[in-house]
Amino acid sequence: MTPSLSDLRAFILDMDGVLYAGAMPLPGAQAFVAHLQATGTPFLFLTNNSSRTPEQYAAKLAAMGIAVSPQRIFTSALATAQWLQTVAPVGARVLLIGELGIQQALAERGFQLTTEYQQADYVVVGYDSQFTYAKARAAALAIQRGAPLIATNTDASLPSEEGEIPGAGAIVAMLETATGRKARAIGKPEPGIFLQALARLGSSAAHTAIVGDRYETDIVGGHRAGLKTIGVLCGVTSAERFAAADPPADWVYADLAALLAAWKESPSTQGETESKCPS
Repeated sequence: MTPSLSDLRAFILDMDGVLYAGAMPLPGAQAFVAHLQATGTPFLFLTNNSSRTPEQYAAKLAAMGIAVSPQRIFTSALATAQWLQTVAPVGARVLLIGELGIQQALAERGFQLTTEYQQADYVVVGYDSQFTYAKARAAALAIQRGAPLIATNTDASLPSEEGEIPGAGAIVAMLETATGRKARAIGKPEPGIFLQALARLGSSAAHTAIVGDRYETDIVGGHRAGLKTIGVLCGVTSAERFAAADPPADWVYADLAALLAAWKESPSTQGETESKCPS
């Protein structure tokens, strides 16, 4: 059966390449979020970028005219800390390559951060704009001593106003090459992060769509988790790539403005949903 936009009751939206590029909002971002809020449609922003805290992301969005609470933002940092808590002992020591978002997420779950490779129980890697050889050296030595390598995500790049720049996956690949060990990835396209997002929303996969610009993470991960999938062309993946993809996205639109227009035209989208978390 061909899916219909009218069947959707909740949305999970990627951020980079969907809502904004760098510090610039993308077409339709403010209007789409405002429509979700006005209709009481449950939604969550989901990003593989672990560098910022939810509060920092909320402030960034507010500067673009998109006012949401930090509770609406779920990052690979939060997903990684939540997952690690299920496998690691209380107070485990983590050698971290990453910025404030993952630092705070791990600390809030009771993990101890260390820079000493001899003390590390785990190595966690996220995006780090201050990445150095010294950090790579310490992480590699800890991994060689037996510390599991955990990646918040394996995105090789991320969009910026100037173009694509190296992402967490580039650092992860370096450490995998240096140590011969494979990282355990937590972020998209792993289905676990989508299932965590669904639990936060209180929605079912069958009636929830992931909206993303990167086929290999957003769309593939959405399929793996059983969600409906919506690709947008204002980020990384081209129209040609979406057209050739297998499995394909359920829908592809130029941007959130085009998606909003199509969603408004579909029947029975008004007044049927109730928000499960604050705007």
